[in-house]
Amino acid sequence: SFTYGGGEPVDLPEKKKSDICTIMYTSGTTGDPKGVMISNESLLINLAGADSVVQSIGEAFDQDDVYLSYLPLAHVFDRMFEEVFISHGSRIGFWRGDVKLLVDDIAALRPTVFCAVPRVLDRIYSGLTTKISAGGILKKTLFNLGYKMKLDSMKKGIKHEKASPFFDKLVFSKVKERLGGKIRIIVSGGAPLAVAVEEFLRVVTCAHVVQGYGLTETCAGSFAAIPNEFSMAGTVGPPVPHIDVRLESVSEMGYDALASIPRGEVCVKGSVLFSGYYKREDLTQEVLTDGWFHTGDVGEWQPNGALKIIDRKKNIFKLSQGEYVAVENLENIYGVLPEIDSIWVYGNSFESFLIAVINPNQQALENWAGQNGVTGSLAELCENAKTKEHFIAELAKAAKEKKLKGFEFVRAVHLDAVPFDMERDLITPTYKKKRPQMLKYYQGAIDALYKSSK
Repeated sequence: SFTYGGGEPVDLPEKKKSDICTIMYTSGTTGDPKGVMISNESLLINLAGADSVVQSIGEAFDQDDVYLSYLPLAHVFDRMFEEVFISHGSRIGFWRGDVKLLVDDIAALRPTVFCAVPRVLDRIYSGLTTKISAGGILKKTLFNLGYKMKLDSMKKGIKHEKASPFFDKLVFSKVKERLGGKIRIIVSGGAPLAVAVEEFLRVVTCAHVVQGYGLTETCAGSFAAIPNEFSMAGTVGPPVPHIDVRLESVSEMGYDALASIPRGEVCVKGSVLFSGYYKREDLTQEVLTDGWFHTGDVGEWQPNGALKIIDRKKNIFKLSQGEYVAVENLENIYGVLPEIDSIWVYGNSFESFLIAVINPNQQALENWAGQNGVTGSLAELCENAKTKEHFIAELAKAAKEKKLKGFEFVRAVHLDAVPFDMERDLITPTYKKKRPQMLKYYQGAIDALYKSSK
Protein backbone atom coordinates (compact mmCIF):
# COMPACT_ATOMS: atom_id res chain seq x y z
CA SER A 1 0.00 0.00 0.00
CA PHE A 2 1.14 3.55 -0.73
CA THR A 3 -0.04 4.60 2.75
CA TYR A 4 2.15 2.05 4.53
CA GLY A 5 4.42 3.81 6.98
CA GLY A 6 2.45 7.04 6.70
CA GLY A 7 2.42 7.35 10.46
CA GLU A 8 6.20 7.18 10.67
CA PRO A 9 7.58 9.76 8.24
CA VAL A 10 11.30 9.66 7.55
CA ASP A 11 13.26 12.86 7.11
CA LEU A 12 15.13 13.05 3.84
CA PRO A 13 18.89 13.37 4.27
CA GLU A 14 20.25 16.88 3.92
CA LYS A 15 22.12 17.44 0.69
CA LYS A 16 24.79 19.97 -0.17
CA LYS A 17 25.03 21.70 -3.50
CA SER A 18 28.50 20.20 -3.97
CA ASP A 19 27.22 16.61 -3.55
CA ILE A 20 27.44 14.44 -6.66
CA CYS A 21 24.02 14.11 -8.26
CA THR A 22 24.93 11.79 -11.12
CA ILE A 23 27.78 10.26 -13.09
CA MET A 24 27.39 10.61 -16.86
CA TYR A 25 29.76 8.89 -19.26
CA THR A 26 31.43 10.52 -22.26
CA SER A 27 30.76 9.06 -25.71
CA GLY A 28 34.20 7.46 -26.08
CA THR A 29 35.06 8.85 -29.52
CA THR A 30 38.75 9.22 -28.64
CA GLY A 31 39.20 6.33 -26.21
CA ASP A 32 37.46 4.69 -23.25
CA PRO A 33 34.39 6.56 -21.92
CA LYS A 34 35.09 8.64 -18.80
CA GLY A 35 32.74 8.96 -15.83
CA VAL A 36 31.83 12.64 -15.49
CA MET A 37 30.74 13.57 -11.95
CA ILE A 38 28.00 16.23 -11.98
CA SER A 39 26.97 17.99 -8.77
CA ASN A 40 23.53 19.13 -7.60
CA GLU A 41 24.60 22.74 -8.17
CA SER A 42 25.76 22.05 -11.71
CA LEU A 43 22.50 20.39 -12.68
CA LEU A 44 20.27 23.08 -11.14
CA ILE A 45 22.26 25.91 -12.74
CA ASN A 46 21.90 24.14 -16.09
CA LEU A 47 18.12 23.90 -15.67
CA ALA A 48 17.90 27.60 -14.83
CA GLY A 49 20.09 28.38 -17.85
CA ALA A 50 17.77 26.47 -20.20
CA ASP A 51 14.79 28.44 -18.88
CA SER A 52 16.58 31.78 -19.30
CA VAL A 53 17.55 30.99 -22.91
CA VAL A 54 13.96 30.09 -23.81
CA GLN A 55 12.61 33.18 -22.04
CA SER A 56 15.01 35.37 -24.04
CA ILE A 57 13.09 34.45 -27.23
CA GLY A 58 9.70 35.13 -25.66
CA GLU A 59 8.90 31.49 -24.92
CA ALA A 60 8.59 29.45 -21.72
CA PHE A 61 8.44 25.77 -20.85
CA ASP A 62 5.32 24.66 -18.94
CA GLN A 63 3.19 21.63 -18.09
CA ASP A 64 1.51 21.70 -21.50
CA ASP A 65 4.79 20.92 -23.26
CA VAL A 66 5.40 17.50 -24.79
CA TYR A 67 9.02 16.42 -25.25
CA LEU A 68 10.06 13.59 -27.55
CA SER A 69 12.97 11.60 -26.15
CA TYR A 70 14.84 9.62 -28.77
CA LEU A 71 18.48 10.34 -27.93
CA PRO A 72 20.26 7.79 -25.70
CA LEU A 73 19.06 8.06 -22.10
CA ALA A 74 22.67 7.80 -20.93
CA HIS A 75 23.64 10.87 -23.00
CA VAL A 76 23.84 14.24 -21.23
CA PHE A 77 21.93 16.04 -24.03
CA ASP A 78 18.73 14.06 -23.49
CA ARG A 79 19.23 13.67 -19.74
CA MET A 80 19.34 17.40 -19.12
CA PHE A 81 16.30 18.15 -21.29
CA GLU A 82 14.32 15.45 -19.51
CA GLU A 83 15.28 17.08 -16.19
CA VAL A 84 14.05 20.43 -17.57
CA PHE A 85 10.65 19.04 -18.52
CA ILE A 86 10.26 16.99 -15.35
CA SER A 87 10.89 20.20 -13.37
CA HIS A 88 8.01 21.86 -15.26
CA GLY A 89 5.61 18.93 -14.94
CA SER A 90 5.61 18.46 -18.72
CA ARG A 91 5.01 15.19 -20.57
CA ILE A 92 7.77 13.07 -22.10
CA GLY A 93 7.24 10.52 -24.86
CA PHE A 94 9.76 7.89 -25.94
CA TRP A 95 10.34 6.77 -29.53
CA ARG A 96 10.05 3.14 -30.62
CA GLY A 97 13.76 2.79 -31.43
CA ASP A 98 13.78 2.73 -35.24
CA VAL A 99 15.33 5.83 -36.82
CA LYS A 100 13.50 5.14 -40.11
CA LEU A 101 10.20 5.54 -38.26
CA LEU A 102 11.23 8.60 -36.23
CA VAL A 103 9.17 11.05 -38.32
CA ASP A 104 6.14 8.77 -37.83
CA ASP A 105 6.79 8.80 -34.07
CA ILE A 106 6.93 12.61 -34.14
CA ALA A 107 3.62 12.75 -36.03
CA ALA A 108 2.00 10.37 -33.53
CA LEU A 109 3.27 12.01 -30.32
CA ARG A 110 2.85 15.61 -31.57
CA PRO A 111 5.66 17.07 -29.43
CA THR A 112 6.11 20.78 -28.78
CA VAL A 113 9.88 20.47 -28.30
CA PHE A 114 12.22 18.22 -30.27
CA CYS A 115 15.95 17.83 -29.62
CA ALA A 116 18.09 16.21 -32.29
CA VAL A 117 21.60 15.60 -33.52
CA PRO A 118 22.43 16.92 -37.03
CA ARG A 119 22.47 13.43 -38.56
CA VAL A 120 18.74 13.06 -37.83
CA LEU A 121 17.90 16.61 -38.94
CA ASP A 122 19.82 15.90 -42.16
CA ARG A 123 17.53 12.90 -42.75
CA ILE A 124 14.42 14.98 -42.12
CA TYR A 125 15.79 17.63 -44.50
CA SER A 126 16.54 15.02 -47.20
CA GLY A 127 13.12 13.43 -46.80
CA LEU A 128 11.29 16.75 -47.07
CA THR A 129 13.30 18.00 -50.06
CA THR A 130 12.80 14.68 -51.88
CA LYS A 131 9.05 14.84 -51.27
CA ILE A 132 8.93 18.46 -52.48
CA SER A 133 10.86 17.58 -55.66
CA ALA A 134 8.41 14.75 -56.40
CA GLY A 135 5.35 16.97 -55.88
CA GLY A 136 4.99 18.25 -59.43
CA ILE A 137 5.96 21.53 -61.10
CA LEU A 138 3.10 23.62 -59.66
CA LYS A 139 3.65 22.56 -56.05
CA LYS A 140 7.41 22.87 -56.39
CA THR A 141 7.15 26.38 -57.90
CA LEU A 142 4.75 27.48 -55.15
CA PHE A 143 7.04 26.07 -52.47
CA ASN A 144 10.14 27.74 -53.92
CA LEU A 145 8.34 31.09 -54.17
CA GLY A 146 7.11 30.90 -50.58
CA TYR A 147 10.49 29.72 -49.35
CA LYS A 148 12.34 32.61 -51.00
CA MET A 149 9.90 35.25 -49.74
CA LYS A 150 9.95 33.96 -46.16
CA LEU A 151 13.73 33.49 -46.13
CA ASP A 152 14.28 37.05 -47.40
CA SER A 153 11.95 38.42 -44.71
CA MET A 154 13.67 36.44 -41.94
CA LYS A 155 17.09 37.63 -43.11
CA LYS A 156 15.81 41.20 -42.67
CA GLY A 157 15.16 40.46 -38.99
CA ILE A 158 11.45 39.65 -39.14
CA LYS A 159 10.45 36.87 -36.70
CA HIS A 160 9.54 33.55 -38.31
CA GLU A 161 5.87 33.72 -37.29
CA LYS A 162 5.48 37.15 -38.94
CA ALA A 163 7.78 36.61 -41.94
CA SER A 164 5.13 35.12 -44.26
CA PRO A 165 1.79 34.19 -42.62
CA PHE A 166 0.21 33.61 -46.05
CA PHE A 167 2.73 30.96 -47.15
CA ASP A 168 2.85 29.50 -43.64
CA LYS A 169 -0.84 28.72 -43.99
CA LEU A 170 -0.75 27.73 -47.66
CA VAL A 171 2.51 25.74 -47.85
CA PHE A 172 4.56 25.34 -44.69
CA SER A 173 1.67 24.27 -42.43
CA LYS A 174 1.77 20.93 -44.29
CA VAL A 175 5.41 20.45 -43.26
CA LYS A 176 4.55 21.42 -39.69
CA GLU A 177 1.67 18.92 -39.70
CA ARG A 178 4.02 16.17 -40.91
CA LEU A 179 5.99 16.84 -37.70
CA GLY A 180 2.90 16.63 -35.51
CA GLY A 181 1.61 20.17 -35.94
CA LYS A 182 2.64 21.46 -32.51
CA ILE A 183 6.43 21.80 -32.63
CA ARG A 184 7.53 25.26 -31.50
CA ILE A 185 11.19 24.64 -30.61
CA ILE A 186 13.75 22.41 -32.36
CA VAL A 187 17.15 22.12 -30.67
CA SER A 188 20.22 20.79 -32.49
CA GLY A 189 23.38 19.73 -30.70
CA GLY A 190 26.13 17.14 -30.54
CA ALA A 191 27.82 18.21 -33.80
CA PRO A 192 27.74 21.14 -36.25
CA LEU A 193 24.50 21.55 -38.22
CA ALA A 194 24.99 22.49 -41.88
CA VAL A 195 23.89 26.07 -42.61
CA ALA A 196 21.69 24.95 -45.53
CA VAL A 197 19.82 22.50 -43.29
CA GLU A 198 19.43 25.04 -40.48
CA GLU A 199 18.10 27.72 -42.84
CA PHE A 200 15.66 25.26 -44.43
CA LEU A 201 14.28 24.09 -41.07
CA ARG A 202 13.98 27.67 -39.79
CA VAL A 203 11.78 28.50 -42.77
CA VAL A 204 9.62 25.40 -43.30
CA THR A 205 8.94 24.10 -39.76
CA CYS A 206 7.33 27.33 -38.47
CA ALA A 207 9.31 26.78 -35.27
CA HIS A 208 12.29 28.23 -33.46
CA VAL A 209 15.42 26.32 -34.53
CA VAL A 210 18.19 26.61 -31.94
CA GLN A 211 21.69 25.27 -32.47
CA GLY A 212 23.54 24.78 -29.20
CA TYR A 213 26.88 23.55 -27.96
CA GLY A 214 28.06 21.84 -24.82
CA LEU A 215 29.82 18.80 -23.46
CA THR A 216 29.16 16.23 -20.77
CA GLU A 217 31.75 18.07 -18.67
CA THR A 218 29.80 21.35 -18.97
CA CYS A 219 26.50 19.64 -18.12
CA ALA A 220 25.27 19.99 -21.72
CA GLY A 221 24.36 23.44 -23.04
CA SER A 222 27.00 26.18 -22.81
CA PHE A 223 26.04 28.15 -25.93
CA ALA A 224 22.72 28.66 -27.70
CA ALA A 225 22.01 30.59 -30.90
CA ILE A 226 19.19 33.15 -30.89
CA PRO A 227 16.62 31.84 -33.41
CA ASN A 228 15.35 35.17 -34.73
CA GLU A 229 18.89 36.46 -35.27
CA PHE A 230 19.35 35.02 -38.74
CA SER A 231 23.00 36.07 -38.84
CA MET A 232 23.60 33.40 -36.19
CA ALA A 233 22.73 30.55 -38.56
CA GLY A 234 25.74 28.25 -38.73
CA THR A 235 26.94 29.26 -35.26
CA VAL A 236 26.23 27.97 -31.75
CA GLY A 237 25.33 31.47 -30.58
CA PRO A 238 26.55 33.40 -27.53
CA PRO A 239 27.40 31.83 -24.14
CA VAL A 240 24.53 31.09 -21.77
CA PRO A 241 24.33 33.44 -18.74
CA HIS A 242 25.97 31.19 -16.14
CA ILE A 243 29.44 30.63 -17.65
CA ASP A 244 32.63 32.49 -18.53
CA VAL A 245 34.33 31.71 -21.84
CA ARG A 246 37.69 32.46 -23.38
CA LEU A 247 39.61 31.32 -26.44
CA GLU A 248 43.17 30.06 -26.07
CA SER A 249 45.58 30.21 -29.02
CA VAL A 250 46.56 26.91 -30.68
CA SER A 251 49.82 27.87 -32.38
CA GLU A 252 50.49 24.49 -34.00
CA MET A 253 47.20 24.81 -35.91
CA GLY A 254 47.67 28.49 -36.74
CA TYR A 255 44.85 29.73 -34.49
CA ASP A 256 45.44 33.06 -32.70
CA ALA A 257 43.01 34.11 -29.96
CA LEU A 258 44.29 37.71 -30.14
CA ALA A 259 43.97 38.15 -33.92
CA SER A 260 41.44 40.52 -35.52
CA ILE A 261 39.24 37.45 -36.00
CA PRO A 262 39.84 35.57 -32.70
CA ARG A 263 40.24 31.82 -33.10
CA GLY A 264 41.37 29.31 -30.50
CA GLU A 265 40.47 26.46 -28.17
CA VAL A 266 37.20 27.06 -26.34
CA CYS A 267 37.70 27.17 -22.56
CA VAL A 268 34.78 27.33 -20.10
CA LYS A 269 34.62 28.33 -16.43
CA GLY A 270 31.74 28.38 -13.95
CA SER A 271 29.77 26.51 -11.29
CA VAL A 272 28.09 24.45 -14.00
CA LEU A 273 31.32 22.53 -14.67
CA PHE A 274 31.73 18.89 -13.69
CA SER A 275 33.42 17.92 -10.42
CA GLY A 276 36.00 15.68 -12.09
CA TYR A 277 36.32 12.30 -13.79
CA TYR A 278 35.33 9.38 -11.58
CA LYS A 279 38.49 7.77 -10.14
CA ARG A 280 40.63 9.53 -12.78
CA GLU A 281 42.19 12.57 -11.12
CA ASP A 282 45.02 12.37 -13.66
CA LEU A 283 42.64 12.92 -16.58
CA THR A 284 40.82 15.66 -14.66
CA GLN A 285 44.06 17.61 -14.25
CA GLU A 286 44.76 17.29 -18.00
CA VAL A 287 41.64 19.30 -18.93
CA LEU A 288 41.22 21.65 -15.94
CA THR A 289 43.69 24.53 -15.47
CA ASP A 290 42.98 27.25 -12.88
CA GLY A 291 39.28 26.40 -13.06
CA TRP A 292 39.16 26.59 -16.86
CA PHE A 293 37.91 23.49 -18.68
CA HIS A 294 39.66 22.95 -22.02
CA THR A 295 37.04 21.56 -24.39
CA GLY A 296 39.37 20.46 -27.19
CA ASP A 297 37.13 22.29 -29.67
CA VAL A 298 38.36 25.27 -31.68
CA GLY A 299 36.02 28.25 -31.97
CA GLU A 300 35.88 31.57 -33.80
CA TRP A 301 34.16 34.65 -32.38
CA GLN A 302 31.74 36.30 -34.80
CA PRO A 303 31.13 40.08 -34.93
CA ASN A 304 27.64 39.55 -33.46
CA GLY A 305 29.01 37.84 -30.32
CA ALA A 306 28.19 34.32 -31.45
CA LEU A 307 30.70 31.49 -31.49
CA LYS A 308 31.32 29.25 -34.47
CA ILE A 309 32.93 25.86 -33.87
CA ILE A 310 35.45 25.48 -36.69
CA ASP A 311 37.71 22.63 -35.68
CA ARG A 312 38.57 19.93 -33.18
CA LYS A 313 41.98 20.18 -31.55
CA LYS A 314 42.23 16.42 -31.10
CA ASN A 315 41.19 15.59 -34.65
CA ILE A 316 44.27 16.94 -36.39
CA PHE A 317 47.21 15.07 -37.82
CA LYS A 318 50.29 15.88 -39.82
CA LEU A 319 50.91 14.51 -43.32
CA SER A 320 54.36 13.32 -44.35
CA GLN A 321 55.19 16.69 -45.95
CA GLY A 322 54.53 18.45 -42.61
CA GLU A 323 51.10 19.94 -43.36
CA TYR A 324 48.51 19.84 -40.56
CA VAL A 325 45.06 18.55 -41.52
CA ALA A 326 41.88 19.49 -39.61
CA VAL A 327 39.93 16.40 -40.53
CA GLU A 328 36.57 17.24 -38.93
CA ASN A 329 36.33 20.50 -40.84
CA LEU A 330 36.93 18.61 -44.10
CA GLU A 331 34.27 16.03 -43.24
CA ASN A 332 31.77 18.83 -42.66
CA ILE A 333 32.57 20.30 -46.09
CA TYR A 334 32.50 17.01 -48.00
CA GLY A 335 29.63 15.54 -45.97
CA VAL A 336 26.99 17.94 -47.34
CA LEU A 337 27.31 16.57 -50.88
CA PRO A 338 24.00 14.94 -51.89
CA GLU A 339 25.93 11.85 -53.05
CA ILE A 340 27.23 11.24 -49.51
CA ASP A 341 25.37 10.00 -46.43
CA SER A 342 28.50 9.89 -44.26
CA ILE A 343 32.25 10.28 -44.75
CA TRP A 344 35.37 9.50 -42.76
CA VAL A 345 38.53 11.24 -43.95
CA TYR A 346 41.87 9.67 -43.04
CA GLY A 347 45.56 10.43 -43.30
CA ASN A 348 48.73 9.99 -41.25
CA SER A 349 52.29 11.26 -40.95
CA PHE A 350 53.66 8.47 -43.18
CA GLU A 351 51.52 9.41 -46.20
CA SER A 352 51.36 12.58 -48.29
CA PHE A 353 47.67 12.57 -49.24
CA LEU A 354 44.20 11.97 -47.81
CA ILE A 355 41.81 9.11 -48.46
CA ALA A 356 38.19 8.63 -47.39
CA VAL A 357 35.69 5.92 -46.56
CA ILE A 358 32.23 6.92 -47.77
CA ASN A 359 28.68 5.70 -47.18
CA PRO A 360 27.04 6.73 -50.49
CA ASN A 361 23.47 7.96 -50.66
CA GLN A 362 21.70 5.02 -52.30
CA GLN A 363 19.12 7.01 -54.26
CA ALA A 364 21.67 9.52 -55.58
CA LEU A 365 24.08 6.72 -56.54
CA GLU A 366 21.42 4.67 -58.33
CA ASN A 367 20.21 7.77 -60.22
CA TRP A 368 23.76 8.54 -61.35
CA ALA A 369 24.34 4.90 -62.34
CA GLY A 370 21.16 4.83 -64.43
CA GLN A 371 22.16 8.03 -66.25
CA ASN A 372 25.69 6.78 -66.93
CA GLY A 373 25.07 3.18 -67.95
CA VAL A 374 26.60 1.65 -64.84
CA THR A 375 24.74 -1.45 -63.68
CA GLY A 376 24.74 -3.72 -60.64
CA SER A 377 23.55 -3.96 -57.05
CA LEU A 378 24.42 -1.24 -54.52
CA ALA A 379 27.40 -3.28 -53.31
CA GLU A 380 28.57 -3.82 -56.91
CA LEU A 381 28.21 -0.12 -57.70
CA CYS A 382 30.40 0.65 -54.68
CA GLU A 383 33.14 -1.60 -56.07
CA ASN A 384 32.93 -0.14 -59.59
CA ALA A 385 35.99 1.90 -60.61
CA LYS A 386 33.83 4.35 -62.57
CA THR A 387 31.75 5.02 -59.45
CA LYS A 388 34.86 5.75 -57.40
CA GLU A 389 36.12 8.15 -60.08
CA HIS A 390 32.75 9.93 -59.94
CA PHE A 391 33.01 10.39 -56.16
CA ILE A 392 36.60 11.63 -56.33
CA ALA A 393 35.54 14.15 -58.99
CA GLU A 394 32.62 15.39 -56.85
CA LEU A 395 34.89 15.72 -53.81
CA ALA A 396 37.40 17.70 -55.88
CA LYS A 397 34.64 19.99 -57.13
CA ALA A 398 33.53 20.71 -53.54
CA ALA A 399 37.14 21.28 -52.48
CA LYS A 400 37.68 23.82 -55.26
CA GLU A 401 34.44 25.64 -54.43
CA LYS A 402 35.54 25.95 -50.78
CA LYS A 403 39.07 26.95 -51.89
CA LEU A 404 40.72 24.11 -49.98
CA LYS A 405 44.46 23.62 -50.18
CA GLY A 406 45.87 20.88 -52.40
CA PHE A 407 46.75 18.57 -49.51
CA GLU A 408 43.12 18.81 -48.28
CA PHE A 409 41.79 17.13 -51.44
CA VAL A 410 40.78 13.46 -51.11
CA ARG A 411 42.78 11.40 -53.62
CA ALA A 412 41.25 7.93 -53.17
CA VAL A 413 38.00 6.51 -51.78
CA HIS A 414 36.58 3.28 -50.43
CA LEU A 415 32.79 3.05 -50.76
CA ASP A 416 30.93 1.03 -48.13
CA ALA A 417 27.29 0.22 -48.91
CA VAL A 418 26.68 -0.59 -45.23
CA PRO A 419 26.22 2.63 -43.19
CA PHE A 420 28.58 3.27 -40.28
CA ASP A 421 26.78 1.64 -37.36
CA MET A 422 26.88 0.84 -33.65
CA GLU A 423 26.82 -2.90 -34.33
CA ARG A 424 30.38 -2.68 -35.67
CA ASP A 425 31.27 -0.14 -32.94
CA LEU A 426 32.03 2.52 -35.57
CA ILE A 427 29.80 5.26 -34.16
CA THR A 428 28.33 6.33 -30.84
CA PRO A 429 24.56 6.38 -30.16
CA THR A 430 24.60 10.08 -31.21
CA TYR A 431 26.30 9.19 -34.53
CA LYS A 432 29.76 10.52 -33.66
CA LYS A 433 32.54 8.62 -35.38
CA LYS A 434 34.76 6.41 -33.22
CA ARG A 435 37.96 7.12 -35.12
CA PRO A 436 40.25 4.54 -33.47
CA GLN A 437 37.68 1.81 -34.12
CA MET A 438 37.13 2.97 -37.71
CA LEU A 439 40.85 2.81 -38.36
CA LYS A 440 40.99 -0.72 -37.00
CA TYR A 441 37.92 -1.86 -38.97
CA TYR A 442 38.94 -0.33 -42.32
CA GLN A 443 42.70 -0.92 -42.00
CA GLY A 444 42.74 -3.40 -44.89
CA ALA A 445 40.88 -1.03 -47.22
CA ILE A 446 43.14 1.87 -46.18
CA ASP A 447 46.31 -0.10 -46.88
CA ALA A 448 44.94 -1.12 -50.29
CA LEU A 449 44.05 2.48 -51.20
CA TYR A 450 47.49 3.81 -50.36
CA LYS A 451 49.21 0.92 -52.13
CA SER A 452 47.18 1.27 -55.34
CA SER A 453 47.43 5.09 -55.43
CA LYS A 454 51.23 5.28 -55.40
